[in-house]
Amino acid sequence: MTSIICHDKQKIAAAFGRAATRYDAIANYQQTAGEQLLNKLKSTLVAAQVNMPLRVLDAGCGTGFFSQKLKHQGHTVTALDLSSGMLDVAKSKNAADEYLCADIESIPTHSAQFDVIFSNLSIQWCENLHGALSELYRVTKRGGVIVFTTLAEHSLNELSKAWQLLDEYSHVNTFLSPQAITSSCQTWRHELSFQKDTLYFPDLISLLNSLKGIGATYLTEGRQTGLMTRKRLQQLALAYPMAYQGLPLTYQTVFGVIYRD
Repeated sequence: MTSIICHDKQKIAAAFGRAATRYDAIANYQQTAGEQLLNKLKSTLVAAQVNMPLRVLDAGCGTGFFSQKLKHQGHTVTALDLSSGMLDVAKSKNAADEYLCADIESIPTHSAQFDVIFSNLSIQWCENLHGALSELYRVTKRGGVIVFTTLAEHSLNELSKAWQLLDEYSHVNTFLSPQAITSSCQTWRHELSFQKDTLYFPDLISLLNSLKGIGATYLTEGRQTGLMTRKRLQQLALAYPMAYQGLPLTYQTVFGVIYRD
């Protein structure tokens, strides 16, 4: 993935903060992926015969959608997010027991604090995947587990190709290849699986709003400004591929489990 330098991270945090109050209503893909991750966590804990309840870190918790689910299961949950706006929404829902406004790559806690790390579609925003996973590993207790989802290469490919037809610029973030993600996990005992998820939208506005509405505005705006005029939007709509079900938008979803030995 292309590096996100510090001030860009703050822009991303601000964008997610602006989207916080409407995030849950529009984050359908994120919620579906998170539910699958919850199921993977459950099966992992059952197989390991882990006693519950547990101390859980929801790393990149957003509005606390899954923090709340984990808390309702009886776990003690710490909700961590870079966006204070997202954490404000999580707090308003009493989604967790503790809250941390911090970067996944620099978690302000002692080592070996949590039995479980749950991280749904957050680590793709980190500058260095191995570094982020190393930090999550550091704060996990021996015998604990890290479960995560992230995005792989060719996510949002339809949008990228449509933009490239207009100006040879993708306007979409570059995600790590499956090989690079696998390599980033080699240090530890782990399991990875890859899944293609395609969503369909009735029109381009709905598709772009699905990204803007979850705070991911820079994915469609790229690093150039002033591009999304009405004429530009019409040109992009004409360039965008159409399927029988509507306008497709594909995510290459990665599910990961890392065991803290």
